[in-house]
This record gives sequence, structure tokens and C-alpha cells, in this order.
Amino acid sequence: MSGRILVVDDNPLNVKLLAARLTREYYAVTTASNGLEALNLAQQEPPDIILLDVMMPDMDGYETCRRLRGDPRTQHIPVIMVTALSDAEDRIKGLEAGAQDFLSKPIHDVALFARVRSLLRLKMVMDEWRMRHSTGSSFGITTGQYDEALDVNKPNILLVTDDPLEHDQIKQALQPLHPKLHQVTQTEAAKNAARSADYDLVICSLALQQDDGLRICPELRGQEQTRHVPILLIGDQTDYERVARGLDLGANDYLLEPLDATELLARVTNQVRFRRSYERLKQSYEQSLSLAVTDPLTGSFNRRYFDNHLPRLMERGVSLNKPLALLVIDADHFKRINDSYGHAAGDAVLQELANRLLQNLRPSDFVARYGGEEFVVVLPETDNATAQGIATRLLETVGGKPFNIGAAGEAPVTVSIGLAGMQANDTPATLFQRADQAAYGAKQAGRNQIVAA
Repeated sequence: MSGRILVVDDNPLNVKLLAARLTREYYAVTTASNGLEALNLAQQEPPDIILLDVMMPDMDGYETCRRLRGDPRTQHIPVIMVTALSDAEDRIKGLEAGAQDFLSKPIHDVALFARVRSLLRLKMVMDEWRMRHSTGSSFGITTGQYDEALDVNKPNILLVTDDPLEHDQIKQALQPLHPKLHQVTQTEAAKNAARSADYDLVICSLALQQDDGLRICPELRGQEQTRHVPILLIGDQTDYERVARGLDLGANDYLLEPLDATELLARVTNQVRFRRSYERLKQSYEQSLSLAVTDPLTGSFNRRYFDNHLPRLMERGVSLNKPLALLVIDADHFKRINDSYGHAAGDAVLQELANRLLQNLRPSDFVARYGGEEFVVVLPETDNATAQGIATRLLETVGGKPFNIGAAGEAPVTVSIGLAGMQANDTPATLFQRADQAAYGAKQAGRNQIVAA
């Protein structure tokens, strides 16, 4: 996953070395030599992640991080603090200033890149929800402020450990939050518990005697109701490789033994805050937009939302120098279905078509019913080659299995897809026009195929 990373350090050699390591992994890197320069760059060209040195003259990393968090333009950018300091007190100070992680020099490459990938995934999801909230505001219907002060007290926490001493230590450290702590000793039990209750956080030990703690990550990320529940891993000093693997599998944070009670409390507080912020943002969006921008038949977005949201996605793509692709999807011979089986069957086809599209796209993509039997799919941060692969998957998903049309039984349904990638001078209208013309070309060429603009 690519991303733009801002490296901040007053030592030119440190900047050069770290930038080189990131560039080799195909990240776009910008640099700053002090806190003030970092603040200005973050406001002008917001990066996806900031790697921030702590020990800098004039304005240290802690103060820089606090100012980033205090500015609405930069408060959502993940920060990883980098320093030669290794005391728990320093890590806690960084976390309390608003950093997501604290890496000590010399930086371990495995831990660094796993953390970067993890934060990029989380930022992508949160950015999408914030943009949807902003789109709702343009309709004048969004309710409340999703980013107002959050109460992190009384979190519902699932603890996966079979060590009674570890359980007691964690329970004692979290007392200031007055948590509801539920313990299980195996990942299968954790998966079942997470499905039956709404947890703010899952803490999982990597030292389970009869199980592999890493299994908790794919188990929770593979279920819709637990996909965004934060996961905090507990490992020991020899667990760097497994912790990095856990971050790649979907864990949000980690802590290495021996556990420091204050640091554990700070990390848990940050993750609970993230969870409750996500839930508030999601609920605000869903409550305020469901009627205004949802197609009542298919449950996908409607044209009104598409017309308001596409310009925002394109503006973000241009500002971050990232690609965007648009698919126009038209059901083939739809009039024949209505004429042969009736309009109820036609409605069932549209509902199932929208469902198949939605189930085969990423959380950051969105589907809208443009009108009649025509749908549009917007693919942020997606180049043409990747979009072609996604379109192929959708084509096969739709045409690979007949549609249930109620009392009339089943009917085969195919689609024609037009694909257009955003170009330098595109407007929303020209981008859609090119994709729509490509879809028309697919129909003219025989249907059930993809044509790229």
C-alpha cells in the first residue's frame, strides 16, 4: 500500500537514511528539519503519516505533535515518534501528546514498515468516513459533531490470555478507566465472544500456551461486526517478527513485556478513543444520510450522493497525486427482464445486482445507482490496471450465477462495464462521460464485457 510520509528530524544524515529506506519500499517521502517546517508542510500538503523525531531544538517532537493534534487540518494524520530515548516515561509522553506509536533508534525495519502499513490502512478507512460525513454536511443534514470530546470511560474490553498474573496486571493497570473486562483463554472463544457483544477493544497475549494469539487478527477482521474493533497485542522482547506479522494481519497496536502500567493505560485509552470516534462518525453518517442519499430499492447510494461525493474524491486524488477510477455498469437486456417476468422481477434483479457489487468491493470504494439499471462504482487510489482487475471480478461475479427473480425462478443476468481513469484535466462530468461512453461501447461490442476509455 503506497502512501506519502513526512520525515521530520534536525539531523540531515538521519533524514537521508530514513528517507532512503522508505523510498526503497515505494513510499513518497517529503522531509522537514524542524517542528515549525513540519507544521507548515503538514498544512499545505497533508501526508498520510508523519515520522517525527523527538529531540529537536526550539520545538521538540512532543510540542510539534500537540500542535498537529490541535489543528483541525492535521489532527487526523497518524504520527510515529522516533527517538534514541527508550524509557517507558518517554513513550508515555509521546502517546499522551497524540502519537500513535513510539519507535526507538536504531529503528527495526520490520517493526517500522509493519506499523506504517497498519496506520495507512486505518487512515484510509477513517478518511473515507470523514469524507462521507463532509458530503452529508453539504446537504445540510448531518447531525452533531463527530469529533467533539469523547468519553473513554467504562470501555468494554475482551482480554485473551491464559496467564492469571497477566490478567491481574492488566486489570489493575486499567482501573482508572473502570473497564468491563471479559477474559477468555483461546482465540476461538474470543471470536465467539466478539460476535455476541460490542467490544471497544480486544487485548490478546502472544504467549498463549494452547493457542496462537495471532489467529485473533484474521478471525476478527474476517467478520463484518468485528472488522473495526481495535486489537492490542501483548508480546515479549523476542516477539518483533510476530508483532509485525500481527500488524499486517490487522492488529492496531502492541506492547512488549515487561508491561508498564502507565504505558498500557495510555495505549488502551488511545485505542478506545479511536473505536468510539469511529463509531460516532459512522453512526452520524448513517443516521443523517440514509434517507437523503440512499436508493430505497437497492440500498446503494443514489445519484444525488454520487454527484456530490465524486468531486471531493477527485479533489483529494489531485491534491495527494493519487489515481482514481470510475466504472459505469449497465445491466444487459434489462427491459427484456421487465417485459418477460414483470417489474417485481426487475426490482429483484436490481437489488441482487447491487448486493453482488457491494460484496466484491473494498471499504473505500462506493457504489451508486445512477438511474434505471445503471450503476456507478468509484475506486479511489486505484490505477487503471487495478481497476481493470476489479471490473473483471465484478463481471464474473454478476454473470457467473443466475439471479433469483422470485416466483418466476431464476434468470441469467450480465452487465456491460465502462472504465475510465482520472486524467489531469478531468472534471467530474468529463470523467463520467468517458466511462459512460465506454459502457456504451461494451454494449455495442456484444455486451457482457469491459471497455476502457
